[in-house]
Amino acid sequence: MRSAGSNIVIKNKKASHDYVFLEKFIAGIKLTGTEIKSIRAGKAALTDAFCQFTNGELYLKGMHISEYWWGNLNNHDPLRERKLLLTRRELRKLERKVKETGLTIIAIKIFINDRGLAKAEIALARGKKEYDKRETLKRRDADRELDRIRKK
Repeated sequence: MRSAGSNIVIKNKKASHDYVFLEKFIAGIKLTGTEIKSIRAGKAALTDAFCQFTNGELYLKGMHISEYWWGNLNNHDPLRERKLLLTRRELRKLERKVKETGLTIIAIKIFINDRGLAKAEIALARGKKEYDKRETLKRRDADRELDRIRKK
């Protein structure tokens, strides 16, 4: 039996530091049996994950899902490409934006929804320049300082 809500969330912490998110989407992921078991065990990483179009379909590349401990000869390749499941309209929109404006699509997080299915939150993103990253850090420090003053 599945629980009502799963608390498995694998995040790409580096993404918000390196990119500005313009638009977010939720996509299904086409996985094998041992891959979903590894994700439910929390054995996945999104550090260098990005999305790329191949023959009109969107694939997630660079995501690492560790081999399942109890898997045998049928275990999966940890770094294989995984197909993302989106509507045709969303795929066309993303492909147009990536080709025209030079934006990129990155994976922000992987989670298990209420029905027990693995979903990926992806974002259409623009890379930050070095001065943008410094500005973000300054703003975060200033907000933290204001919170300290308000609590006193």
